[in-house]
Amino acid sequence: MQQLNKQTLSALPASVAHNVSSTTAQIGIVHLGPGAFHRAHQAVFTDNAMEFGGNWGICAVSMRSTGVRDELAEQDNLYTLAVIDENPSYQVISAIKEVLVLGEQRQQVMSRLTAATTHIVSLTITEKGYCLDGQGLLDSSNSDVQHDLANPTEPRSAIGLLAAALKIRWQRGIEQLTIISCDNLADNGAKLGKAVMAFAKQTDSELATWISTNVCFPNTMVDSITPASNDELRARVAQAIHLQDNWPIQREAFTQWVIEDHFSGPRPAWDRVGVTFTQDVSGYEKAKLRLLNGSHSTLAYLGLRCGKETVNEAISHPSLFNLIKKMLQEEVKVSFTPPPELVVDNYIDAILKRYANQHIRHLLSQIAWDGSQKLPFRLLGSIQDNLAQGNSIALLSVGVAAWLHFLVNAAKTNFKIVDPLADKLISEAAYCSGNLADDVQRLLAIRQVFPESLANNQTFVNALTDAYLSLSELDATNIEQVIDGLL
Repeated sequence: MQQLNKQTLSALPASVAHNVSSTTAQIGIVHLGPGAFHRAHQAVFTDNAMEFGGNWGICAVSMRSTGVRDELAEQDNLYTLAVIDENPSYQVISAIKEVLVLGEQRQQVMSRLTAATTHIVSLTITEKGYCLDGQGLLDSSNSDVQHDLANPTEPRSAIGLLAAALKIRWQRGIEQLTIISCDNLADNGAKLGKAVMAFAKQTDSELATWISTNVCFPNTMVDSITPASNDELRARVAQAIHLQDNWPIQREAFTQWVIEDHFSGPRPAWDRVGVTFTQDVSGYEKAKLRLLNGSHSTLAYLGLRCGKETVNEAISHPSLFNLIKKMLQEEVKVSFTPPPELVVDNYIDAILKRYANQHIRHLLSQIAWDGSQKLPFRLLGSIQDNLAQGNSIALLSVGVAAWLHFLVNAAKTNFKIVDPLADKLISEAAYCSGNLADDVQRLLAIRQVFPESLANNQTFVNALTDAYLSLSELDATNIEQVIDGLL
């Protein structure tokens, strides 16, 4: 079988989508961190947007690894996106024009970053790549930051690299650049901008001033599940596109990209291919945290207690489905004010449909990781706001109670949980004696999770204790009886 590359594109069957407009486009975007999520998300939106014009080809820059560059080179940087759903679809993406490795091709990287034709720099470098401290500000003690301050022309961090490129653009009078963080980090653009300006200020205060007045760092929110590629995917793709693609990627059908409408230069026609431009990214973040992530955690802890393994298995049980849907509609939906562009009922329907996708194997055990860090944002915020408004918290409390049972069961069975507070959580859970009210009070005293104002709120204590008591009998044999009794 022939390999996917520019010469074999003509062999693609009509059922495989391919945007011809993107094949001849020149580079206008530099992206730092070309992992699978970028290739399944931002690169696809950009590929589709080029149907409406513009030179928005992507120069992808790997900060260290040579893998993506070497893998895609043999395919002229082409690859296949497989959308995994009841009716799978396939699209060959040609938005990425080249892949550079900073450590080996520094000069080429800087040339792309400082080119007058480059108007967008985007990033998916994970939270660690931003070199931030616990307050979300630049960590000057970070070893990469210290290296870059001492060696400003040979940076190895993304922050140092951006500052170096912006200095050259400033000196040459090259403006109209927008820098877009696409990582799952609250206020990601604002934090990135502050970090870059803080770094620049330590080298040249005038540069920092120029950045603050000429370069925009819009906040964003991204969402789409992107499972790892494997040989099974390669075989399915080969059968679908009639060519051998060694580096295909896959994702679920649902995909979301919300960008603050705050640019300092031109941009692709992303809004014409599904991207939402808004003045209220934080509203979308809250919707995702409370509706999607909150129900995810609730389903994970309840599903594990019921003997389920994956999200699809858990949501496929009618009682668990009904509880999650009712919680979303009656308690989470009323806990916050959504941005005007978001139709919450449609978003809830999309969440439930995503959970039911049997082709995505999303483990409940993985979602259950780091509960102490997740629950304050995913569930407790909704509970606090509902208490202030006089709304019900009964079903929201079920998710918290299920987490408490998860901890107690882990302590009893010596199960090692994944959580930065694991030692503290298991130590407290090990003292739970079976007196349910006392158990709840002991676990509510963990101040790293439950603020004193919430732990002492009698309405919450009562709701949590009732839910904890009900779930104490829950197992794989009586799901309907216990869960239906909570509805």
